[in-house]
Amino acid sequence: MTKTVDVNLLVPFENHPFKERSGIEQQELTESIKENGLLEAIIVRPFPAGKYEIISGHRRVEAYKALGITSIPVTIKELTKDEAIVQMVDSNIHREHILPSEKAFAYKMKLEALKHQGKSYGQVVHKSRDNISDTESGRNVQRYIRLTYLIPELLKLVDEERIAFTPAVEISYLSEYEQRTLLDQIEFIDATPSLSQAQRLRKFSEQGKYSTDVVFAVLCEEKPNQKEQVRFMEDDIRKYFSKNYTKSDMQKTIISLLEKWQRQRERNRRDER
Repeated sequence: MTKTVDVNLLVPFENHPFKERSGIEQQELTESIKENGLLEAIIVRPFPAGKYEIISGHRRVEAYKALGITSIPVTIKELTKDEAIVQMVDSNIHREHILPSEKAFAYKMKLEALKHQGKSYGQVVHKSRDNISDTESGRNVQRYIRLTYLIPELLKLVDEERIAFTPAVEISYLSEYEQRTLLDQIEFIDATPSLSQAQRLRKFSEQGKYSTDVVFAVLCEEKPNQKEQVRFMEDDIRKYFSKNYTKSDMQKTIISLLEKWQRQRERNRRDER
């Protein structure tokens, strides 16, 4: 059933795993709708109090609101919660730009929905993860789902590509306390673990040998093809900077001062000739 409804009657999907885009992507979508109108109705399902839950079309709804358009075409589907989750994930998972965290929570939601559907119909569900994606193996789906066990701060580093996918999967097996210990050392040393380092940290955890000193020692190891680094204890240099200076600010200032020092040395050498 398709009809036009007031945008104020639409509610976001509960625990929607896909983040809103406020950058160029959303601007382009808004401009496209302004010029060409809505090419495809959004999909919703009935919600209490005469409202509708959005299954597919969250970004299009935001574009409509930005353009000041008060009503939008919708296709209404009578779906159970589990059916809605499956369709919501399938409708969004093929976006051009999708973060690892988005894919992780989307796969997890769909897996749980499929398992619940199987139980509801008295079916024995085997290898449900193999039915999650038509482009990725069940094993890879499970690896993405492991990312949901990361604390938010580490998961953010994965989204920012500071921690690679495979090391992140290994880190996800650490306890919350161990992950926070790792996060502290990442920020202190300004280094993230490689796959082999993450695997060893996981092994230390399983052997009961995980500690702050162990994490520090592992992260300070020189990685293959990594240039030798000079490291400073933050406490040793923090006193020379204002409180509002970030680590990046301090680094830029130090480099700038070294460049000035180098230029002065070169002038002194020329004067001595």
